[in-house]
Amino acid sequence: MDWQLSDDVQPSARVPAHLLLDPTPVPVTGAWRPGDDPGERRFARIGDLTTEHGATIPSTVVAYETWGSLNEARDNAILVNHALTGDSHVVGAAGPGHATSGWWAGVVGAGLPLDTDRWFVVAPNMLGGCQGSSGPATIGPDGRELGSRFPRVTIRDQVEAQRRLADHLGIDRWHAVVGGSMGGMHVLEWAVTHPERLGKAAVLAAPPISSADQIALNGLQLEAVQADPHWLGGDFYDQPDGQGPHKGLALARRMAMVNYRSPDELNRRFGRGWQSSVDPDHGGRYQVESYLDVHGNRFTRRFDAGSYVRLVLAMSSHDLGRGRGGVEAALARITAETLVVGIDSDRLFPVADQQRIAAGLSASVSGASPVVLESEFGHDGFLIETDAVGALLRALVG
Repeated sequence: MDWQLSDDVQPSARVPAHLLLDPTPVPVTGAWRPGDDPGERRFARIGDLTTEHGATIPSTVVAYETWGSLNEARDNAILVNHALTGDSHVVGAAGPGHATSGWWAGVVGAGLPLDTDRWFVVAPNMLGGCQGSSGPATIGPDGRELGSRFPRVTIRDQVEAQRRLADHLGIDRWHAVVGGSMGGMHVLEWAVTHPERLGKAAVLAAPPISSADQIALNGLQLEAVQADPHWLGGDFYDQPDGQGPHKGLALARRMAMVNYRSPDELNRRFGRGWQSSVDPDHGGRYQVESYLDVHGNRFTRRFDAGSYVRLVLAMSSHDLGRGRGGVEAALARITAETLVVGIDSDRLFPVADQQRIAAGLSASVSGASPVVLESEFGHDGFLIETDAVGALLRALVG
């Protein structure tokens, strides 16, 4: 069962030999599509959505999951936003409709920090994603996947889709909006764009603006996907299984995972160990290489290359201060009581990013500095260190 968990929530470990190869062809896309088992998903049709860049996404759909019950006053709702390669399946088993089990099972549930006996928890799949919300794998009016016709979207466009979902659900004000990594970018945009619609906010391991270093990492991942000869400009969906851009997507995922984890964790768990008895100098593989290979290849079976490109571009677009007089001016607009959490070993979004956020807030729960968690797991610590993160969230939501 461990190997049915999202890659992000597993400590790095040597890959069992039987998992090194999957003989079945890689699907041309790992996207959920109409006709597939919906699992626990629900779907909201939120109308045509015009993006920041002026394109229109017709008949936009947001897939989402919920836990708990909305009370009569409609004031007990909490929005949970997922990271880049997550989805709406925060809690629940792997199975039909869900390739992996929930990515935050220790945080959301009865009696847990986001207690579903008290709170109505809502988790959408972000706009441009591939697990039920409108994205490149969505079937267009002509019966073909939108592919390259799906427009570039920004963090602000994704928050607008979430705002419409809230309206669809009859939620005028969230008790709290919570998210880590890319989901934390959404939390910040919610707090600036709609300050009247949330009371509390939790920003976990996220920056106020994507830096040149972060954009550079994103750019390399984009190049890996788009350089795959099977990318076909993003219109690869009519190719047979095994003929999609899975090699480029797997390489992009391997690049990303190096930045999601800390050097200390990788060095301690793998060292220079060999995957087999064959010396890497004579054709064998190091354990860490096999670890990245397997998780990159597994990723291609649950994700979509078109969505990956659109979502990485959205991350690079993130600038809380764009058109608002700069980051500090934007942060000054936030009225929600805000928890800002950084991870000491995070090399993707280092603590300096969270320091800038906390210093610019008037209602940071920890003052001018973020709460810094000690973790060997790097950026993914916000997903793995559920006891520490959960205690902070429990205190925030009350």
